[in-house]
Amino acid sequence: MLQSTMTVNRRFQLILVKPSHYDDDGYVIRWWRAMIPSNSLAAVYGIAADCAERRVLGADVDFEIEAIDETNTRVDVAGIIGRIRQRGGFGLVAIVGVQSNQYPRALDIARPLRSAGIQVAIGGFHVSGCLSMLDGHAVELDVCREMGIAIFAGEAEGRLDQVLRDAAAGELAPLYDFRTDLPAIEGTPVPFLPKRYVARTLGLSSSFDAGRGCPYQCSFCTIINVQGRKSRYRSADDVEELVRLNWTHGIHKFFITDDNFARNRQWEAIFDRLIELREGNSIPLGLMIQVDTLCHKIPHFIEKAKRAGVTRVFIGLENVNPDNLIAAKKRQNKITEYRTMLLAWKAQGIMTIAGYILGFPADTPETIRRDIEIIKKELPLDILEFFNLTPLPGSEDHQILWKSGVAMDRDLNNYDLEHVCAAHQKMSKVEWEAVYREAWALYYTPEHMETLLRRAAATGQSLGSLVKILVRFSTTVRIEKVHPLQDGILRLKHPSERRPSLPRANPWTFWPRFVWETIAKQAMTLRTVVKLMLLMKAIQRDPNAQSYMDQALTAVGEDGDDTLDLLTKTTGARAAVAHTRKIAELTGGIPRT
Repeated sequence: MLQSTMTVNRRFQLILVKPSHYDDDGYVIRWWRAMIPSNSLAAVYGIAADCAERRVLGADVDFEIEAIDETNTRVDVAGIIGRIRQRGGFGLVAIVGVQSNQYPRALDIARPLRSAGIQVAIGGFHVSGCLSMLDGHAVELDVCREMGIAIFAGEAEGRLDQVLRDAAAGELAPLYDFRTDLPAIEGTPVPFLPKRYVARTLGLSSSFDAGRGCPYQCSFCTIINVQGRKSRYRSADDVEELVRLNWTHGIHKFFITDDNFARNRQWEAIFDRLIELREGNSIPLGLMIQVDTLCHKIPHFIEKAKRAGVTRVFIGLENVNPDNLIAAKKRQNKITEYRTMLLAWKAQGIMTIAGYILGFPADTPETIRRDIEIIKKELPLDILEFFNLTPLPGSEDHQILWKSGVAMDRDLNNYDLEHVCAAHQKMSKVEWEAVYREAWALYYTPEHMETLLRRAAATGQSLGSLVKILVRFSTTVRIEKVHPLQDGILRLKHPSERRPSLPRANPWTFWPRFVWETIAKQAMTLRTVVKLMLLMKAIQRDPNAQSYMDQALTAVGEDGDDTLDLLTKTTGARAAVAHTRKIAELTGGIPRT
């Protein structure tokens, strides 16, 4: 009888969890298909896969890596405990990319894991931002310490090895603090998620960051206090590797998550490489990028964006009142350039999406309504996303209020840019919340959506793509009671996923109500789809569709737009126009407003 022995490698169980957060009824926000994969999850997965390939735990240790995005996948805590216990506790649950509004849910996921003796680490903007801007104990960080959760502050490139080795030894440190030692990201493992995870999102699209950090000083932003103000970049080679890796899995649509890709020093090299991949290698790239309001001044930026496959661009418009922009240290936004910038994107047939913040110091319900009507009439903008000005932990705004002892909402679940979390000088909480909901209805009226479709037809945009976005942005707040960026297809709920502080629903009443709500919601959404599709077909049949013109599409003349409400209705706007003209006189240039 021949006998042989085989050495079986140990297997380290690494489970990466990107938590969702709770809706107003206390249920986890989860969908059958979510909007887009988490870039934080993809980044950590790519780094972890590299650690596994390099066998950082030794030649005799293999990895099992699982990624869970709770916006589209239920977190089976009991199952996780069972799998790690089968490995003799040889594993780690890493809760990644945690934002402030996701922090309560992250703790609720971690609590039973820690009670079962499972090792847990947590990272993301909340813990990093609080450690950067506060005293190290504020905003519930001590809860992590009391539960024995390891806190990871900073970025994981080149640092995850240490965490994994400590976890394998059962000796996780209470804190891994790399905030002051931000890594270069060129040549590091690129963000990646296997197709089985990406397939749980709309449109089979993924995301990556081509750069990190931002040079600006916006007081409401947490990025500069977590990723720093010194920008770091991936190379064109890195981006090509990422695109080709995903293309082998049939994935060719990406959201480039850089807060401002226009200020990425490698933008042109990256665009040139993407153009080569698209035009020379027939990879049908579809991209969405984020830029500032002055990107049109960069020679060839918009033209190359089009050739590289950019179909949608997100612009941090934030507000049309210069007084509000100055108060938020958003000095780089020049409202005198808004129309020129938007028309430049329109000329390339690229959909424009803008973020707009409600609740700046000069805002009132009346001025908000006025400004929305000005935008609808005078700016050639497609999609407008509304957010409430929120003192996010990790931002300068939050730090100032915290140091001053000003009352803020104690429930971090509400720090989602939809809820009002601090007092306003000119609006009550009730007024602010009401005008936030009203803003969506004011912009996405049937009449204005028809105008948007007619503008799209006249400028060569894809009407089908615009209809898809209009359906989401015109219905989600009204029907699902969440922001469209938290939207998906077919909301999923489970009684066990209700916030622990709230009573567990009776299954006999929960499930019939849930089924009825689902049917009603789908019916309301379907009505909007049908109306917009019929309107789109009518516009496509209109022989004069391409000659449509309105005030927003009118070219900016040499004498500027100084008669528009955009530039005359506020003191700050009039001052901005005067300043622009003064600069033009001093430099001999043409005053373009």
